[in-house]
Amino acid sequence: MRFLAAIIFPLFLLSNNFDTWGFYAHSLINRMAVYSLPPELISFYKPHIQFITEKAVNPDRRRYAVSGEAEKHYIDLDIYGDSAEYILPEFWKDALEKFGEDSLRANGIGPWSAYLTFINLTQAFQQKNKPAILRLSADLGHYLADLNVPLHTTVNYNGQLTGQEGIHGFWESRIPELMASDFSLWVGQAEYLEKPQRAIWEAVFQAHIQVDSVLFFEKKLTEEFPEDQKFSFEERNRLTTRVYSLEFTEAYAQALDRQVERQMKKSIKMIADFWFTAWINAGQPDLSLLQGEIEEDEDFKTKPELKVREHKD
Repeated sequence: MRFLAAIIFPLFLLSNNFDTWGFYAHSLINRMAVYSLPPELISFYKPHIQFITEKAVNPDRRRYAVSGEAEKHYIDLDIYGDSAEYILPEFWKDALEKFGEDSLRANGIGPWSAYLTFINLTQAFQQKNKPAILRLSADLGHYLADLNVPLHTTVNYNGQLTGQEGIHGFWESRIPELMASDFSLWVGQAEYLEKPQRAIWEAVFQAHIQVDSVLFFEKKLTEEFPEDQKFSFEERNRLTTRVYSLEFTEAYAQALDRQVERQMKKSIKMIADFWFTAWINAGQPDLSLLQGEIEEDEDFKTKPELKVREHKD
């Protein structure tokens, strides 16, 4: 517990805006993944762990600034019906031929996009491009973690179809924010993936199976909790904000039987495995003498004309 607390504490110093896998959870997941790497990789990643931690949130920041970014974070499996697992092509080229790009993007391209980021990371390792390795590692961590969130696999992503608006941020932000210090997030050492694309799809389908329980238990507890006990108020950035109460959050997490913790651990293990696999597939290059300045912050400017899914508590 002390080890985990020492890892978590610096995250609160990174930003005053961990209220919107929310920023806090993404940063923690990427950070923990570094500790699962073998010696040849951890000696490269550990000195840059702050970069990997902070840049874990960049894909979310790009969602409102870069056209084509938003659909990389999810896939609405229910659009494809109960046979989604059998009718969705594993590889992007096959999917394009079957459904067309516009249709695919309209319903999310998360699994295919994550795999492309993995391929790009492998190439960065081959080229020994230090800035690209770090940037793509952070991005890949974000995309893989998103695909382990049940609500990133359904058209009812924020409970908007069932009168449960706000459940997205509740599940992926509020619970980790309040409870992650008690999670056991050590996942062991990274392992090589023989079929990385298949691993992505298996994670997505496993996450999707859990959508029903995510929605059911929130609705059940809402019926049991009076309104003034379901929510409370906290001051954030000098603003009084309505949030899910500690009591309701703890009851929900208990009803889910540590589901959020399990999905965070799956994300951590998956990210470490993918970083390791990319390095292996690149020929295990020696990273000890890599040169290159770490890239400065990208300039993310929100474009009002971009209509993307909200990602708030």
